[in-house]
Amino acid sequence: MEESHARPDEKLTIQVKDLGSADVTSGTTVFEMLGKVSRRMQKEAVAARINDKIVDLNTPLQEEVTVEVLTFDDPEGAAVYRHTASHVMAQAVKELYGNVKLGIGPAISSGFYYDFDLDTTLSTEDLEKIEKQIQKIIKEDQPLERIEVSRDRAVEIFKEKGENYKIELISDLPEDVKITCYRQGEFLDLCSGPHLPSTGKLKSLKLLNLAGAYWRGSEKNPMLQRIYGTAFPKQKLLDEYLALLEEARKRDHRKLGKELDLFSFHEEGPGFPFYHPRGIVIRRELEKFWRDEHRRAGYLEIETPIILNRQLWEQSGHWDHYQENMYFTKIDDQDYAIKPMNCPGSMLIYKSGMHSYRDFPLRVAEMGLVHRHEKSGTLHGLMRVRSFTQDDAHIFMLPEQIEDEAARVIDLVDKFYQVFGFEYHVELSTKPEKSMGSDQIWERATTALQSVLDKKEITYKINEGDGAFYGPKIDFHLQDSLGRTWQCGTIQLDFQMPEKFDLNYIGADGQKHRPAMIHRVVYGAMERFFALLIEHYGGAFPLWLAPVQAVVIPITERQHDYAFEVKNFLWNEDIRVEIDDRSEKVGYKIREAQVQKIPYMLVIGDKEVEGRSVAVRHREQGDLGAEDINSFLEKLKEEIKFRK
Repeated sequence: MEESHARPDEKLTIQVKDLGSADVTSGTTVFEMLGKVSRRMQKEAVAARINDKIVDLNTPLQEEVTVEVLTFDDPEGAAVYRHTASHVMAQAVKELYGNVKLGIGPAISSGFYYDFDLDTTLSTEDLEKIEKQIQKIIKEDQPLERIEVSRDRAVEIFKEKGENYKIELISDLPEDVKITCYRQGEFLDLCSGPHLPSTGKLKSLKLLNLAGAYWRGSEKNPMLQRIYGTAFPKQKLLDEYLALLEEARKRDHRKLGKELDLFSFHEEGPGFPFYHPRGIVIRRELEKFWRDEHRRAGYLEIETPIILNRQLWEQSGHWDHYQENMYFTKIDDQDYAIKPMNCPGSMLIYKSGMHSYRDFPLRVAEMGLVHRHEKSGTLHGLMRVRSFTQDDAHIFMLPEQIEDEAARVIDLVDKFYQVFGFEYHVELSTKPEKSMGSDQIWERATTALQSVLDKKEITYKINEGDGAFYGPKIDFHLQDSLGRTWQCGTIQLDFQMPEKFDLNYIGADGQKHRPAMIHRVVYGAMERFFALLIEHYGGAFPLWLAPVQAVVIPITERQHDYAFEVKNFLWNEDIRVEIDDRSEKVGYKIREAQVQKIPYMLVIGDKEVEGRSVAVRHREQGDLGAEDINSFLEKLKEEIKFRK
């Protein structure tokens, strides 16, 4: 609290949310006040919220307010904790190495990082050395002091320190913003805070890995060295997180994609995925499921070209709002663009005919291949690529049909995610800074989406300023088997495209009217969803998705004839089956099948040949005993049909 509203020693009654109140004198810090309310909460507190602003625990109380205590369990509290850890790491690096220039060091969802410009090329051995220095700083329990300075003084301070990146950040701050720094020991950093009261409040910290990062994300700027780390208030929590990271490494879709022979990337096309035969099986099964469910839900499938002329992209607004992410070419001396989105093609199909209000809602869906320019440093397996397929759909409707159609999409998305075993949470994203259309139109669209969520009693978070440039959206964030979240499905309400493309329909009054429109995806990007499934299942796909559903394993050469008979029988019944007739021990073949995550292993010995059966093994349940091949087939078909 920067301004004094009370006389020195004036008595104040401070309300503490969920904990009661405390009588203190003016100037008492939040931390001191908490000692009068709850010693346990004083110990657990990392920051506080006063008048919707998050502040340090060292903040003096100057007026009667309500204080909300933030602990590490609160997202904002964890961010304060880890932001402090990033400052301590930066201090350690400055103390250990010579000419170090500081970039930025924010908290992120599961930890923190800091970017450094220094002469030494850091290695994993350096991380151990930096960690030891961090522990020394923590042990010293250095107080973190918030300092407010003038803009000129801030520039002077960081110029003396040779911190040119900090000077650049100061110059970009609005004139009315107060410049604040935080000091611990001899270390000083430009920062708005808040932070923990002292370095000793940090408990369990681990530096994780190194990466390169362009200053401010631009390839035109210097490449800095980024150190990632994480921090927790208890060693047990850190150990659990590190175990989760190890499990995530085992499930990394890039690693499993190679081991299971699903896809690859090549220097000849960085960021452009190559699907292998086993990978394309999974891809096609996902598409088949998508097509079946969309047909049942009343969608009509279309396909549009991937190259369209400049005039179209100017009309859609992409030329002005999305050009830096697009690829271009020339045809007959005319400018063309490779589509980064599918919607303009759908607009042209709509405009190719006349429409009546009786046609609505008109639901058109497209598995559309799009291309977007991603910087090379951001490419990440199938998660971040330059070409991908979106399971797009565009719904044209009467304005009074908006809420019903949005509700239908929510139901469809929910049905899909239940099949894959995903839990999810919902966010409503509002008007971004760079957008098209009036505030009134945006308000109307946002209110409509909010109303749908409220009527369906769906808990959601409002994500201010993160809407598409043409309209607000509902985003679905999936939670995978490791507890990580991924944004996949989205519903975007759009009043802009129908206006820009002059879309019309003939109403009941015989006059022309403008339709409303929804853009939506369920999978999102097929490549990203595929990667997510690989990691969610750890490569062990459910039977209906598994590229190889069963493998026949004859014990010796004597059983080969019957083994091939079983294999051919299942193959002709549309079961994806292989045979392992190598001259290897049966235990080795079973282990190989386990490594390949094949759901069923059908072992055949003399007994099975005689009984016209198979000895069934499941990759998780182990030996299931001998079974007649026909009854086994029926069980497979049922498991596949119901996508168990």
